[in-house]
Amino acid sequence: MFSFLGVYALDRGTAISSGSVIEVFARLGVSEEAVRSTLARMVKRNLLVRHRLGRRVYLGLTPHAETVLRDGRRRVWETGAVNRDWDGTWTVVGFSLPDSRRSTRHDLRSRLVWAGFGPLQSGLWITPGTKDVTGVLDGLDVDDHVTVLTARAYTPTEAADLVAKAFDIEQIARRYRAFLARWDVPDPLPDAPDDLVRQLLLHTDWLQLVRQDPHLPAEHLPDDWPAIRAEQVFHARAEEYVRPARTVADGVLDELIP
Repeated sequence: MFSFLGVYALDRGTAISSGSVIEVFARLGVSEEAVRSTLARMVKRNLLVRHRLGRRVYLGLTPHAETVLRDGRRRVWETGAVNRDWDGTWTVVGFSLPDSRRSTRHDLRSRLVWAGFGPLQSGLWITPGTKDVTGVLDGLDVDDHVTVLTARAYTPTEAADLVAKAFDIEQIARRYRAFLARWDVPDPLPDAPDDLVRQLLLHTDWLQLVRQDPHLPAEHLPDDWPAIRAEQVFHARAEEYVRPARTVADGVLDELIP
């Protein structure tokens, strides 16, 4: 759903009818019930806002959703899959939350993963580079339980050791190889009904990859790091699908300017 909204709703100033969203996702094999449930949750979480025209319901992005989607767009199109500009610094987040706040602890860990952090040891997470974690902590009410620092590794600690301890390199590589197995072939997803479906699946696969990739420094990764090829394939396929997918979407989407 985020992939769909990022491509067809962000920065367009329109709202899309729930019926046409259901029609798009039917092409992906997603049931009407699942789509309606997802849209309802997104309204409840202040990601979508309803507009009515007669009996039809249209859904537009909230400012909160636009912020989330722009962050995703930066991850996809600007940050890149390989970090070639690392200056040797790390952002370190240490935290200790009581068991009574287990849910908050889970939310914090999830946000840290999304922000590219890995667990170095219990309650101590790191990510390469200098990161503003204000957005990570926003709304969790954990300022009194969290310490944020920037640091550099010194002997006997090596940067390569930190990468190996805090991040599962092989698991990250496997995800990129799985992406290549699906998309770096002559005819990806031959059973898909059209290029709109291929476009949305491509963007979803790639967004899931980059949101789980901590953007580790290239100098501490294998020379044959599969993210390099995967990024090239994503850009080539995205360019290939953009026009035919837009043609299909124009024939399906019912939009309203609120």
